[in-house]
Amino acid sequence: MGGGEGEGSVQNVLVMRHGDRIDHLEPLWVAHASRPWDPPLAEGGLIRAWTTGKRLRGVGFPIHRVLVSPFLRCLETATEIIRALCCVVDDDTRLLAMGTSQDAVLDPSRVKVSIEFGLCEMLNSQAIGSRVAPKDNKWFPHISELEALLPAGTLDHSAESIYKELPQWEESLLEARKRYISVIQALSDKYPNENLLLVSHGEAIGATVASFLEDAMVFEVEYCACCHLQRNILSNSSQAFSTENFRVLTESGQTVPFFPPDRYGSRPYCYCCRYYNIGGAFIANLFIAVAILSMF
Repeated sequence: MGGGEGEGSVQNVLVMRHGDRIDHLEPLWVAHASRPWDPPLAEGGLIRAWTTGKRLRGVGFPIHRVLVSPFLRCLETATEIIRALCCVVDDDTRLLAMGTSQDAVLDPSRVKVSIEFGLCEMLNSQAIGSRVAPKDNKWFPHISELEALLPAGTLDHSAESIYKELPQWEESLLEARKRYISVIQALSDKYPNENLLLVSHGEAIGATVASFLEDAMVFEVEYCACCHLQRNILSNSSQAFSTENFRVLTESGQTVPFFPPDRYGSRPYCYCCRYYNIGGAFIANLFIAVAILSMF
């Protein structure tokens, strides 16, 4: 990322869905949960997030900052990814062999992290059942309790959320999509010299693809699916900057973004976001590979 007079740079923004939530794996979990609107990750979701974080180390550019929805499944996803990004190993092949983050030794200075309320789930009965939503409108404990869930030393205490509070209950789908795009744009402009990872929800991926990829409409987003946005930035000595529009770099079912073909010949395992291209009338996939890494 650049900073000199007339210097150009490139900003990368990854918008990612959280990992596997426990209530989708164990439907009876809701009946006994104290906070049924805010499920944690299933064990497989933790492993998926950790694995995704390891693969993101080979993405081809550093991730400087992680911004995360306040929902527990997103905080846990971000935590596993951050641990992978901050993991200190002598040989990256050792990192690949680590099945969980339990024994990871971290360098927390590698990534800055903060909670962004604007990245939260759609607050409506379409995404969160009316019977499940809190009757007193108290969705979360104090933000300090949420921040305590993130890896020690990574929290950016100076960062302020774009949204100071949660949206109102029963926001419409259109309002939620506008919110996601507004927040993504605002965060990108707030940190123009940094590459960002935004850990959010499925609808955020759908809104991102539909907004930045012409005539595209998302109909399925897998856990830990990711949309890769990129734009050019021109900065000068007065700290002013100008930008181009974001472009979606994730190819439509033709290539695996971020990573070259697996030189060991194994079939890549992918998390994808499927969308329908209205203009071209074709079904396509957005892939993020999680079984190949250029350094191995």
